[in-house]
Amino acid sequence: MPTTTQPHVATPEVEEALSNKMAQLALKEKEQQTERSATQSGLGYINLVGFPIGPETITLIPQADAVRLGVVCFLRTPGEIRLGALNPDNPAVQQLVKHISETTHANVEMYFISQHSLEAAWKLYERLPKIRSTKSGIQIAEDDIRRFQEQIHDLREINDHLSHTSITDVFSVLIAGAIQARSSDIHIETEENAVRVRYRIDGVLTPIATLPKELWPRVISRIKLLAGLKLNITTAPQDGRITIYLPHDQIDVRVSTLPTAFGESVVMRLLQASAATITLEDLGLRGRTFEQLKEEILKPNGLIIVTGPTGSGKTTTLYAILNRLNQTDVKIITLEDPIEYKIPGINQSQVDNARDYTFGNGLRSILRQDPDVVMVGEIRDLDTAETSIQGALTGHLVLSTVHTNDAAGAIPRFLSLGAKPYLLAPALNTVVGQRLVRRLCPDCKTEVKLDEKTMARIRTTLGTIPASIGSAVAAEKPLKFYHGPGCDKCHGIGYRGRVGIFELLLVNDQVEQLIISSRVTEYTMREIAAKQGMITMVQDGLLKALDGITSVDEVFRVAA
Repeated sequence: MPTTTQPHVATPEVEEALSNKMAQLALKEKEQQTERSATQSGLGYINLVGFPIGPETITLIPQADAVRLGVVCFLRTPGEIRLGALNPDNPAVQQLVKHISETTHANVEMYFISQHSLEAAWKLYERLPKIRSTKSGIQIAEDDIRRFQEQIHDLREINDHLSHTSITDVFSVLIAGAIQARSSDIHIETEENAVRVRYRIDGVLTPIATLPKELWPRVISRIKLLAGLKLNITTAPQDGRITIYLPHDQIDVRVSTLPTAFGESVVMRLLQASAATITLEDLGLRGRTFEQLKEEILKPNGLIIVTGPTGSGKTTTLYAILNRLNQTDVKIITLEDPIEYKIPGINQSQVDNARDYTFGNGLRSILRQDPDVVMVGEIRDLDTAETSIQGALTGHLVLSTVHTNDAAGAIPRFLSLGAKPYLLAPALNTVVGQRLVRRLCPDCKTEVKLDEKTMARIRTTLGTIPASIGSAVAAEKPLKFYHGPGCDKCHGIGYRGRVGIFELLLVNDQVEQLIISSRVTEYTMREIAAKQGMITMVQDGLLKALDGITSVDEVFRVAA
């Protein structure tokens, strides 16, 4: 009996795949037709699907006009603007081109695009919240920020505000809460099921709130818009900046986005303009260390180095020194990466590695500008180290930073970079080592009794302070210390604000001879510093703890 062949029945999955394939072929054909039309007209062609278009570019043409005329702006530079249109010959489009050319004084070029390409670009308009701009930065709902500041009395309230506010106000709530909590950074991190918000308060990350995962694309679009980042670039890191003008201050927000396993994460660093006016007295320097540093920065030439890990306040110390030296008869030039605070009267220059404007190359150019004082943001390679040393030896006061654990590690660090000992020795004046410790909250600070092991450690550490310095600390003297249990004023943390703890190593004849001998180690430098009578960071911190400024736990946390 002959067998009959059953007709093949396509599954839904196969039909869907075929349908998608046909749609892709149709789109490809339409793009090819558009490209042929462009060639016949002598115009360019572009496919905007996936093309990175920034908010400042797309908004050149209002959304209503873009839809009405079938046109979009996809590239904008100071002298060049490029538009894509369905019908570039449309008289209304030609009129728009003329208007843009006259108002921007830029060269405007037209490109053919397909309907699919145009609609892909139009989607960016839907992700643009409305903002108000003023001056050269952005004034973001100033009244709302003030209102949210008044409403937020406790950090725990921020989560409630975020869950009951509009997407437009989320940024204002985050900024208002950060200002209220004196936060230096806002961390927004995407996780598998939610988005976590943390504030870095006095150097320590504190959980604040969680956002629903489905809201994050709209929230990050607003942040990107304000920071001038590409909205449709999600697979590469981006960096931007937002300037917020408040009634009596200005806040620069440095924005960094990073692609992660569960989506983009954002870190926003808040830089308040008022911080640029900080003085040496504000840092926490005191006694012999303060007097020695004041003498060192008044020298006409030489190299002053500030050391410490990332986040230890090195740049703030350099700014405080610059403010002290900033006089009408002194020319000061800085080379920074990036410029954190702008100081009137000082020429500040920013490193741009993309254009080969590095610390080394930039410093050589600066020295040809006849400065009296030069500040280099960081010495991280031999080129910068050698140029800084040459600058210090040729009549300039050079200020900079290096990453070491303490002051004793700075000189071995220079030598490990390849600096010549016979040049480093006469160039280096002094090294400042520092950390930041949290201040105890004055509203909840109370005396605390420490265990015997900790007290023995404290007595041993303080007992090595030379009597010549005038310390009244003695092994048998009762010692009082404090801690902060937490209150409403400090949001239950127990600390409010930070203060520096310092050590200062002077380069005298003995240190110079040791450098030239090339037998320098951190151990030998600590020995010499002890003979000089240097108060170490731990000792300075414990003296501040005795005064009730900070706690013993905090000192040992950052400087032990």
